[in-house]
Amino acid sequence: MKQRISLLLLYLVLTGSVFSQGKFFTRTGQISFSSKGILETIKAQNKTVTCVLDAQTGQIQFSVMMRGFEFKKALMQEHFNENYVESDKYPTAEFKGQINSPLPDLSKDGSYPVKVKGKMTIHGITQELATDGTLTVQQGAMKADATFTILLSDYKIRIPSIVKNNLSNTVSIAVACSLQPLQ
Repeated sequence: MKQRISLLLLYLVLTGSVFSQGKFFTRTGQISFSSKGILETIKAQNKTVTCVLDAQTGQIQFSVMMRGFEFKKALMQEHFNENYVESDKYPTAEFKGQINSPLPDLSKDGSYPVKVKGKMTIHGITQELATDGTLTVQQGAMKADATFTILLSDYKIRIPSIVKNNLSNTVSIAVACSLQPLQ
C-alpha cells in the first residue's frame, strides 16, 4: 500500500497537480460510510485517505484503498471487498474536483463553507459529484470536511437479493481530513 501511495504522490507531482506553495496534504485522512438497511446498519471507516488541496486554485483530490475500510464484523469486510466493490479488481476509489465557490482567504484562521464539484470513481465507474463542505484553518493547518450520499447502483455495485433487506442502495459518506502544508 505504501508503494501505491508513493506512486500517487509521484503522479501528482509529475502531472503538475502539486506545487510547493499553497498545497496541503495528508495520508491519514478519514472516510466513513453507513448504509441503513431494514434489518441492519452497515458502517465502515478508513483512516488512510490521501488528500491534496491546492489552496490557490481550489483543486482537490482524494484517493483511498478499498481494502483499508474496517468494519465491526470481519465477515462484512470480506463481503464488502469480495462481493460488492471487488477490491482486487478495483483497488482504489478517488475523487478529483474543484472548489466551485469563491475561494475564501485561507491565510486567515476560520471556518469556511465551500461547494465542491468533480468526478468520483468507485468500482471502476466515474460519476459527477457535487457537495457542500467546510474548510477550517487554524494556525497554518487546514481541515477539510464533507458529507454526501451516493447510490450503489450509480457505481454498478449490486446487492444480492438474499441480503437485499440488510443493505440500502443509498450510502452516506463522511470525509474528514486534517491537512498540513506540503513542504
